[in-house]
Amino acid sequence: MPRAFLIVMDSVGIGGAPDADRFFNDGRPDTGANTLAHIAAQHQLHMPHLDRLGLGAAVQLASGQTAPGLTATPHGLWGAATEVSSGKDTPSGHWELACVPVPWDWHYFPDRTPAFPPELTQRVCDLAGTDGILGNIHASGTVILDQLGAEHLRTLWPICYTSADSVFQIAAHEEAFGLDRLLALCEGIAPVLHAMKVGRVIARPFTGTPGAFTRTPNRRDYAIAPPEPTILDIAAKAGRETNAIGKIGDIFSHRGINRLYKGASDADLAEHLVQLTATAAEGSLTFANFVEFDSLYGHRRDSAGYARHLEWFDGIAGRAMAGLRPGDLMIFTADHGNDPTWTGTDHTRERVPVLAAGTAPKAILQVGFSDVGASILDHLGLPPAGHGNSFL
Repeated sequence: MPRAFLIVMDSVGIGGAPDADRFFNDGRPDTGANTLAHIAAQHQLHMPHLDRLGLGAAVQLASGQTAPGLTATPHGLWGAATEVSSGKDTPSGHWELACVPVPWDWHYFPDRTPAFPPELTQRVCDLAGTDGILGNIHASGTVILDQLGAEHLRTLWPICYTSADSVFQIAAHEEAFGLDRLLALCEGIAPVLHAMKVGRVIARPFTGTPGAFTRTPNRRDYAIAPPEPTILDIAAKAGRETNAIGKIGDIFSHRGINRLYKGASDADLAEHLVQLTATAAEGSLTFANFVEFDSLYGHRRDSAGYARHLEWFDGIAGRAMAGLRPGDLMIFTADHGNDPTWTGTDHTRERVPVLAAGTAPKAILQVGFSDVGASILDHLGLPPAGHGNSFL
């Protein structure tokens, strides 16, 4: 039986979202944001494997812009996907790629101080066994550690903050506060946030001393479960092996997943992906997320670092495609944009590339996010989901 690999390059948008004017960064609409084209304009990219599939052509299709260095004639299946869900966040993008558009509007906390309603703050205190919390603001996760880490060590009050995403984040010191205690706190407060339609509660453990605090790899996301069966649920119900690499387990509330592969970095996750091209079972589905485009470079507006990571990942893509067996399908896509040349530090509303190896070369042109998942199911010979149409 054929196998399928769905690989999400977190935040590698290609511009052109038709509703970008409805989404903002520091008061500026996302109209004109283009993660890949703007990075390429500053740092001419060399990505021969993904460009040969059709990456440069997808940028041109999505936005009308060219990406310097990405000029190959496509030899793969290629196109651009447009999202219909109303968020520009990780769960929305991944769920819709997996055939479940988000049927509600997410709740976002206001950008003011305090950011959280008092009843939510009190519930956190009750669960944490503390007299208060620190933060209660919109903040960068790394900056807030520098600002409040020392006070956290003194008081052991959890550091609670949010962002432009629908998210509630809690940072705490792994040794002083305790990792198990932090995870229990996040698990306990998650149902309260989910009832508010806040997409994720994120545990953000860190270590170190004042002036030298460092996040650890033990982050954990507690996300709302998708309201309908995803491609993972459908594959698992059919008895297929389902492999999740990186954040996929957290994003889908660990539903429909047989094996989870984590790592401290994208480099670790890349080795899992390459290994699974050799070992994944016949008929299996492997779903991977590579987050460092977004977390290390997009949010921090590091265009040069983003460019280096794109070129590194292109080499990984080449290794992964070399491991495909006859009949396998490997799709590369993204979940939203995060243009490092843009105003603010938030995601940007963009179309995303859809590139595939292992199937007949063709231009699929403009498709929907759910068409990606529908094509995976079609390739695996599984029943269709409630959304999307196969482009195979």
